[in-house]
Amino acid sequence: MEIRKVQVTGGASYIISLPKEWARSQKIKKNDPLGVLVQPDGTLLVTPKISGDGVQRERVFEVKRDMEPVYLFRLLIATYIAGFSVIRIRARDRLPPFVRAVVRDFTQMTIGQEVAEETDSAITVKDLLNPREMPMERTLSRMSVIVRSMHQDAMNALLAQNRDLAADVVNRDKDVDRLHWLVARQYNLILSDPNLARSMKITPQTASSYYIHSRILERIGDHAVRIAENAPGLMEKRLEPAERTALSESMDLALRLFTRGVEAFSSEDPGPAQLVIEATAPLETRCAEMDTMAQHHKGEVANALGRIVGSIRRIGEYTEDICENIINHAVAEHMPGVVSGPKS
Repeated sequence: MEIRKVQVTGGASYIISLPKEWARSQKIKKNDPLGVLVQPDGTLLVTPKISGDGVQRERVFEVKRDMEPVYLFRLLIATYIAGFSVIRIRARDRLPPFVRAVVRDFTQMTIGQEVAEETDSAITVKDLLNPREMPMERTLSRMSVIVRSMHQDAMNALLAQNRDLAADVVNRDKDVDRLHWLVARQYNLILSDPNLARSMKITPQTASSYYIHSRILERIGDHAVRIAENAPGLMEKRLEPAERTALSESMDLALRLFTRGVEAFSSEDPGPAQLVIEATAPLETRCAEMDTMAQHHKGEVANALGRIVGSIRRIGEYTEDICENIINHAVAEHMPGVVSGPKS
């Protein structure tokens, strides 16, 4: 850290010199305008980026014929999440046939990515989405709705022996993934661009909380997929009425907790979040009882039922994580100095 003394000129202006190496690296010249941003912690951020336009970052990938398609897809997703605006995929000769298929899957699985240029040896993908047009709060709300409906339909598919509905739940997980990737991308953009954070009216700390929430929602969605994938293993086996009732009631209880957790997140109030955490014990008790029921079966039926019960239990555990995130964020960002307990 460099220490520089403040000078006062004219009796009213406070002046501090800029580090010479930094000014040169940013190509700052005499009379160039600089932006000065006051940060939440009282520090100042000095930036030459005052236009409000996002920073255009580019990543280039050289592909070969022996590259695994899944590896290229993961590289593209990582580049998208990192916040790059332009992605160029090129080869020394002609692009291998798999590249266009991977790029097509990538643009379909992400929001705002489109092929801008294409030749025999190169493809350019550009980001066309203005992050200000997709508030993170709205994306998280949509994720919550999708995840809840996935779990409801996964249980309905099991109880109604509807294989098509179970398959649809699995397919819907792609919608959750693409929204989670969008939140992750916006989080990284906000960290790297203070102007974007100000225009979106969000602090990096809040963006971090939103990213954590998104990750938890994505994992809860994964457990809806797990239930749907295990449902066919029980469709050929007629469950006892008590088992069907226990499954239905446990899912209802888990989703009620999840809904309360999501509502607490929207309110950013740690009191309701603590009440949700305290209310998860009955779900654990119910799931333990269902584990005992599963032991009366054998083979794949017992395994499938056990995995489904485990996923229902995980809804409650991940809801606790949501509520802990609420409390952590509220204490850091919103709560006054005096803290009172939650009101029942």
